[in-house]
Amino acid sequence: MPASVPADLAGSRIHLVGVKGTGVCALAELLVGSGAIVSGSDVDDVFYTDEVLAAIGVPVSPFSASNVTSGVDLVIHSAAYRTDTNPDLVRAIELGVPVMNYPEALGGLSSARDSSGVCGVHGKTTTTALAGVAARALRLPASILVGSAVGAFGGRSTLTLGDELLIAETCEYRRHFLSFKPRRVVLTSVEPDHQDYYPDYEAIASAFVEYLSSLPVGGAVVYCADDPGARDVWGRAIVARPDLRGVPYGFSADGDFRVEYYRVEGERGVFRMGGLDQVWRVRVPGRHLALDAAAAIALCATITADREGGRSLGPDELAATADAIEAFSGSRRRSEVLGEAAGILFMDDYGHHPTAIKATLAGLREFYPDRRLVVDFMSHTCSRTRALLDEFAGSFGVADLAVLHRIYPSAREAPDPGMTGRVLYERALAAGANAAFFEEPLDALPFLRTALRPGDLFVTMGAGDNWKLGKALYDESRGASVDIAASGLKG
Repeated sequence: MPASVPADLAGSRIHLVGVKGTGVCALAELLVGSGAIVSGSDVDDVFYTDEVLAAIGVPVSPFSASNVTSGVDLVIHSAAYRTDTNPDLVRAIELGVPVMNYPEALGGLSSARDSSGVCGVHGKTTTTALAGVAARALRLPASILVGSAVGAFGGRSTLTLGDELLIAETCEYRRHFLSFKPRRVVLTSVEPDHQDYYPDYEAIASAFVEYLSSLPVGGAVVYCADDPGARDVWGRAIVARPDLRGVPYGFSADGDFRVEYYRVEGERGVFRMGGLDQVWRVRVPGRHLALDAAAAIALCATITADREGGRSLGPDELAATADAIEAFSGSRRRSEVLGEAAGILFMDDYGHHPTAIKATLAGLREFYPDRRLVVDFMSHTCSRTRALLDEFAGSFGVADLAVLHRIYPSAREAPDPGMTGRVLYERALAAGANAAFFEEPLDALPFLRTALRPGDLFVTMGAGDNWKLGKALYDESRGASVDIAASGLKG
């Protein structure tokens, strides 16, 4: 039968397939907070979301047809699982239980609220999280959903301040964001990515244009004027939809959200925006964090204006928002500080696209000019690595040492024997990087134990599992016992 999210979630029995994924776990938080009775199923592997699910009382079982009975009102599944092969989903269809995927479910929630979607190839997670802390400072009655754990949200992926508004991270992969029904969209950046689905820039840009064009009459687009792709997509959208409102932000923007300058003072990035009488500070490294903060502030200011007849934020509101932005310490795997041990600062970052890698490393170099910068990178998907090979190879120039590994595979694409981590390593050497190669992250342990020294900054980067290497080295350095076999690192 056709599936829809119940208007009243209280007491609804909802089963989530692939519940350990960041998006579906965040959805579980929202559903539980709305009174739904939630169960979940997933693989046995342990993720940080296991702790979140346990804390909110969601039982998690292995995939099995027995997870779904006729008493279940709705089954929602990660887009990674197929309805004709996953046992939970097969049983749900046999029983006539409504089934929908995560993007459709999020879209159903968005259509019932005044919603804002944050999208872009880079920066959407941090921008959404910053919008959450700004919304809290401004007392907006919003629910915020982010695709990562956020320290400012108590280590969870959602923040519930009310149910009138929804601010959510929305993903471009396979056009998933087209299920979302926003009144406003934040557009951070557009460039080639997800090459297994979007073969070129035109393909991915057209998806973003379609998303913006789905806004209702008079919908607002908060877009980064510094990003060529975002400017291009906005330009195309406004031709098709001249009723849309543009709210530019960034160093190249006109108006209230033009970033006038950015500089580092101590371990803070400091900036001002043209139309706002306020100094802003961010504690996460990089000029791109100033842009993410500007986007979040612009969104919350636009929401306030829409709700209150065009009213601008007052001095007290700006000051409260600035305090909240400065207190923001990031989200999981976004320039995440693990800690300092043996004089070495350990960090972890999800950056897996050349643009993100370069921006993050440049920010770290600017914040920590006196530290030697050592990066351990694991590329994700052969298709992305092949399409952007030269860009990846040129991403590590600012690092004093780059350690590279095999390419982390994706179930969504076939193996490519001609594209390997060693190919990337050799291309990086040719581009001038000081690099080392170890097929598996675990193989690099002896080398890094010797190579790292007091005063270094060591950061693991990528969408693979090499973050476990950084954690193992950090735990060793602070004298904690490390069970390498239990860490999940492959040898």
